[in-house]
Amino acid sequence: MNIVYLILRRMRRPLLTLILVYALAVLGLVLIPGQDDAGNPWHMDFFHAFYFVSFMSTTIGFGEIPYPFTGGQRMWVTFSLYGAVISWIYAIGTLLALVQDKTFQQAVRENLFARRIRHLPEPFYLVCGYGETGSELVRALTNRDQHVVVIDIKQERVNLLQLENLRQYVPALHGDASLPIHLLEAGLEHPLCEGVVALTNVNEVNLKVAITSKLLHPDIKVICRAESQDVENNMASFGTDFIIDPFETFANHLAVALQMPGLYLLHEWLSGMEHEELHEPVYPPQEGHWIICGYGRFGKAIYHRLKGEGIEPVVVELKPELTGAPDGVVHGRGTEASTLEEAGIHQAVGLVAGTNDDTNNLSIIMTARELRADLFVVARQNLLDNHSIIEAVNADMVMHSSSIIANKVRVLLGTPLLHEFMSLSMYENDSWACELISRITALVEFRVPAVWEVEISQDQALAVCQSVERGVPVSLRSLISDPRDREEMLYCIPLLVKRDSTITMLPPEDFLLKPDDRLLFCGSESAQSRLGWALQNEHALGYILTGEVMAQGWVWRLFQN
Repeated sequence: MNIVYLILRRMRRPLLTLILVYALAVLGLVLIPGQDDAGNPWHMDFFHAFYFVSFMSTTIGFGEIPYPFTGGQRMWVTFSLYGAVISWIYAIGTLLALVQDKTFQQAVRENLFARRIRHLPEPFYLVCGYGETGSELVRALTNRDQHVVVIDIKQERVNLLQLENLRQYVPALHGDASLPIHLLEAGLEHPLCEGVVALTNVNEVNLKVAITSKLLHPDIKVICRAESQDVENNMASFGTDFIIDPFETFANHLAVALQMPGLYLLHEWLSGMEHEELHEPVYPPQEGHWIICGYGRFGKAIYHRLKGEGIEPVVVELKPELTGAPDGVVHGRGTEASTLEEAGIHQAVGLVAGTNDDTNNLSIIMTARELRADLFVVARQNLLDNHSIIEAVNADMVMHSSSIIANKVRVLLGTPLLHEFMSLSMYENDSWACELISRITALVEFRVPAVWEVEISQDQALAVCQSVERGVPVSLRSLISDPRDREEMLYCIPLLVKRDSTITMLPPEDFLLKPDDRLLFCGSESAQSRLGWALQNEHALGYILTGEVMAQGWVWRLFQN
């Protein structure tokens, strides 16, 4: 919104009143006759009248120029003086009311925000929604030194963001992401805007964000949260790059854990947050009786996935007529022992507590374990604040929508090659995954490994590019050699190399690098740092390639010669 236009629109009447009062005062002084020093009639001209009225309205103790006024002139000046004071009071009062007006304050904030965004010098992502998912994602991205701009409809969330101890400064706008004007103010059309992430709790808003982004900046990456199949289909119809349904995503994770526990564990490790402890493997029962409590969106996703794996689960649902529960449904919440017994808890091997109420889910699990202690338990966590009690119940797998979405978006934006690696790894077998897990364990022991990407370019791998240009090939083995002692290898594993559209999983050590290759590594943080040294420093790379330490600086080269 144009601030100048807004001020002029609100100040129109006070300004017109001032102009009218001044005009009448000037006109009166010109028309009312005066007398000169000789007693002759005299009329003030417009210039002197305007000059007199100008300082009359702002000062006191002025003199009567150029000759003493007559009685009529003094009477007119008196009325004009009061009229001007009242007009100024009216104008100043209106201006103060305007400054205190919340709409005006919001317009000023938006204007300043938009101006700041226009001058952003670094690439950034636009995140719509700063709830549990958005805050988790923003923290993860800023920890990776990626820049973010946030829009949220609640002022308190924007205020909370300003108080967060984030690694990067995050500009935030209090606004409605479904309005194109707010997306534009947040930098949707900015040439350095690399992607838009719609994470609000309202499917329709996310859909509107996706449509607006694809229309106004079709080249950027658009990632949306969708918890409805209709909205998901709608988003897919116009080319939304990634649509994340947390319930379907978790159901896929459960299916992978059922079929290939090793591959599931590998995905958990590679996509985990750095410095977290490595997850323990889980082994969901592949056969036997499963019970699903709650047949909402989550329960349906799990039900259909288990059916796809050849398991016939029993559903416990309080309102089966509303949710369309399948035949054989047990009526109830699952918080009562009788309901669980009716569902066959004594013969069950797995239980899914999947209602939209954390208290009920906890009650279901605790009741079920009283009846059957060795159950494999899947718990749905709805609120982040309940993390401690959900953790205390010690479920084998926990489904938390916000964490699933934030984690997936973080991978898509931070390490897109990892997303491709995990997609391609689905075609491998479990023994392949277990072997890779063993190699990773040897590198990082009990912490989640660092995962990073490298592009063989002038910006990220200057030394390698120069070496290749001189005709000296650089193999993958050379790249992962320790620049301090080339006989030692860095604690990292090359997971993938992408050259044009060709992808090589777990490339061999004699793989020769070329400019524009993109590589994905996992390993320790020290390995990441040393590998970066070899990529950029020609002396470090020269030592790795030849075994000779190159003298740096003309003095050392002189001594060497």
